[in-house]
Amino acid sequence: MSVETTYEGSFYKNYKIHYAFGYTVTIENQSKDSVQLNARHWEIYDALNNIETVSGEGVIGRKPVLKPGESHTYSSGCLLTSPFGAMEGHYDMINLTTTKSFKVIIPTFKLSATFAIN
Repeated sequence: MSVETTYEGSFYKNYKIHYAFGYTVTIENQSKDSVQLNARHWEIYDALNNIETVSGEGVIGRKPVLKPGESHTYSSGCLLTSPFGAMEGHYDMINLTTTKSFKVIIPTFKLSATFAIN
């Protein structure tokens, strides 16, 4: 699995500044069975100790099936109320051969506005 992040800019919403970040995730099936990504769960942290939890079906409206050796890449985004933060989470998957469910852990990755980097 790999994650790339981008800082998209800032804007005011409800009289409060927000920082927009994009991220692109690539997940690869390294097993010998076909698997399906059914749901995602994210914990999104900003520098002000705010935590937003996001859960839902699939990713960007899709529940991709990955055959052995295949990968799936998608892009999405989030808003923070500070110029840096982090995300972590997991995908709920199912092995289509055995029908067993399993989780794929997404390690913490950082979100940093370009002007806030040391």
